[in-house]
Amino acid sequence: MAPTASAFDHVKDMHDSSLKPRLLQSLIRDHLPDDNLPSRSSLDLSNLVYLLKTHSLLSESVHDPTDHKLISHWRSAVDSWLDRLFLLVSSDMPDKCWGGICLLGVTCQECSSDRFLASYSVWYQKFLSPLQSPSTSQFVKVASCASMSDLFTRLGGFPIVKKDGTAHAGKLISSVLKLLDDDHSEVVWEEALRLLCIFISFFPVSVSRHYDSVEEAIASKILSGKCCFNMLKKLAHCLAVLPKSKGDEESWSLMIQKVLLSINHHLNDVFQGFEEETKRREGIRLLVPPEKDPPPPLGGNTLTGEASEEARKRSHSSLVSSVSALIICCSTMLTSSYPVQVTAPIRSLLALLERVMDVDGSLSHSLRLFMTAMQQEFVCLELPRLHSYSLDLLTAIFKGVRSQVLPHDAHIVRLLSVYLKRCVLPELRVKVYSITRILLISTGVGVAVSLAQEVVNSTSVDLNPIVMESRASVKPSEALLQTPQPSNRKRKHGTLTSLEMHNSSNLEVGTPKNHRRCAMAVQVAALEALEALLTVDGVFKSEGWRSDVDLLLINIATNSLKGGLAGENTSIYQPNEPTDVWGDIQLAALRALLASFLSSSRVRPPFLAQGVDLFRSGKLESGTKLAEFCAHALLVLEVLIHPRALPLADFSNSTSNDERAHHDYQGNVYSGNLKHRTSYSTNIQGTADIAPDLYHDELYSSWIETSKKMEAPGNNLSKTMQTGEPSKIPTVHGNQILSADGSLGKENVAGREQEIVAANIEDVEIRENGDETIGEHIFGRAMENDPSYQADTNILSVAENSKGFGIGMIIDSDTDSIPDIVDIGPDSDSE
Repeated sequence: MAPTASAFDHVKDMHDSSLKPRLLQSLIRDHLPDDNLPSRSSLDLSNLVYLLKTHSLLSESVHDPTDHKLISHWRSAVDSWLDRLFLLVSSDMPDKCWGGICLLGVTCQECSSDRFLASYSVWYQKFLSPLQSPSTSQFVKVASCASMSDLFTRLGGFPIVKKDGTAHAGKLISSVLKLLDDDHSEVVWEEALRLLCIFISFFPVSVSRHYDSVEEAIASKILSGKCCFNMLKKLAHCLAVLPKSKGDEESWSLMIQKVLLSINHHLNDVFQGFEEETKRREGIRLLVPPEKDPPPPLGGNTLTGEASEEARKRSHSSLVSSVSALIICCSTMLTSSYPVQVTAPIRSLLALLERVMDVDGSLSHSLRLFMTAMQQEFVCLELPRLHSYSLDLLTAIFKGVRSQVLPHDAHIVRLLSVYLKRCVLPELRVKVYSITRILLISTGVGVAVSLAQEVVNSTSVDLNPIVMESRASVKPSEALLQTPQPSNRKRKHGTLTSLEMHNSSNLEVGTPKNHRRCAMAVQVAALEALEALLTVDGVFKSEGWRSDVDLLLINIATNSLKGGLAGENTSIYQPNEPTDVWGDIQLAALRALLASFLSSSRVRPPFLAQGVDLFRSGKLESGTKLAEFCAHALLVLEVLIHPRALPLADFSNSTSNDERAHHDYQGNVYSGNLKHRTSYSTNIQGTADIAPDLYHDELYSSWIETSKKMEAPGNNLSKTMQTGEPSKIPTVHGNQILSADGSLGKENVAGREQEIVAANIEDVEIRENGDETIGEHIFGRAMENDPSYQADTNILSVAENSKGFGIGMIIDSDTDSIPDIVDIGPDSDSE
């Protein structure tokens, strides 16, 4: 028998629109149950939903609007789909009714706009019937709430039906509140709350008419102590967005005032005996001034009689859960969008935070007789949770309030400074470092100066992988902060790190049993806080801690990469950590190291060569975030590796040749043979501006002594420079040689201005023919190990004058025989 023509009706490919009606008919025939077929499992329904969404089988979207045959075929297939779903929804079997309601909710999301606008009222009634029937099973109610949420979410995207949607939502509010009051299933509560939040977001007018009833229903659930904590979080979120239904400033301010008062009243029971009476009164006084009446309690009605007594007898654990949920409510109110601008009660919020974070479980001697050991144990057990959500609230204050928090920065700095010293738990320390980072970046150097020492002390302890159990001493580990000894070997093309002469394997020593390693998350957070501190305050007032931090960071970065990159085997530094966590600390360490290099204002970064080697190694880990950052870091550091900064002043037209020869030297002369590096510069009047004597510059001192000892009696150089007469002595200026009349040589007449070379003298080698060293010192220091060089050149003087820092030389041979000073990088050879 010959096959029918439809058996060979092939399509172009899987994207052909004519294929989709046929696929939908196939799903209806083979996957949807009916009166004769048994209901499918949830796994089969999940696969069915995946196929519907992947191939857009319900969209009825045709590329060619003139293809009426395809349009009709597809419309017929979707009609058949809906007829089968209606059959399932009206079934007396709960499993088939559940499946039909779930798939009808998916249809609300996936169908075409025209079909949705024409059918949503019918679908609304299909979802409403199970919610209003008392005999409906719980999982059918859950499916009805979820599908109703899908319907109203789609309906909120059509402004033309806004009024009709508000009317439908208003009819449903009472049914949703009844679910919250009567049903004892948290799954039903969760879907009912989700539906309420959708009403508040898309149809706020429908909720504003029932505002007090909704507030009472949600608050009673939070304060009942009968919900799990995940449910309390959802209740807190719904309570936080409830003021949006009215959309005015007064509703928002009244709600947060009620919540804060409720938190303080509950803390009176929890912290009884652990805090001073003044702390209790302070929070209430800020919320309710003496001349004003207190607002009504949260939920509308004051608990009286048996309900009040039952609330007092609630377990401390449920009290702490309720307080934590209300704190989450405050955080959500601060970070969620609102139709109008509101003023947050910053002082009241900070007073609440200080009240919670000051309690550490300790008892004063006068209260020990009135407090049982069991009560103290409970408070100590629950304090970490309260502290954690209090820190989340402080983070929300920064993110949500922004500029309103500026007048309270001093209070926050004091709060963080005290808490950094007392906080021990890793989870809390991570949050404190995160808040510190946000505070430093948002407020700038003024706050950074106040917090710098506390941040440095705290991070130095956390970044030391061998952490003593006692935190009494916050001084950085001497093993990490031991000053590296300078190497006497000449630097060749390969990199010789100064840490090779230093015992950088201090971090590899076996950990004693009575010591513990810091959590990796704490180390990452500490490095991020240090990065923020260096970014904001690295160039200001950092002399007291900067050298220690620089050495700490290069050690941490070196040891984090010592055992291999994140994609390789585990590292000796933290051998048992997962690869992704290890990659996080490598990236954080290199980010902080880059911030250290870029924030060095007066001197060349002390460990630049070692850092460049680390960035080059990280760049080889292609395809990772670490490689991307290392490539970016090498690009940023190019200006430090090969400095070629032009002078700020333009000497081309405004100055004479003599002035160009002896103009003020704008820039820094860097030394590579310093115990601590420093700089010497002159101001525009020519007077010396010497940096504060925080570091000792041996090279500068030797220059001054040499100029005093070798100054000849008949030397008229200073007179010549003062009177403006042309000097007869060839002068080395920048990296060019000037002729006796002060003009530029013939090789440099193309208009190139002088180039300031801020190079490390010990790191630069000038090679001739790639083999022998021509010079080892620049700017007038004769080479001690090269007799031929000493025979050709004699140092005359190093003069300080009114025009700046000049260097004079007597050249016995012709100037053409002396090569120009070549500007090369630390790791490159001269051409």
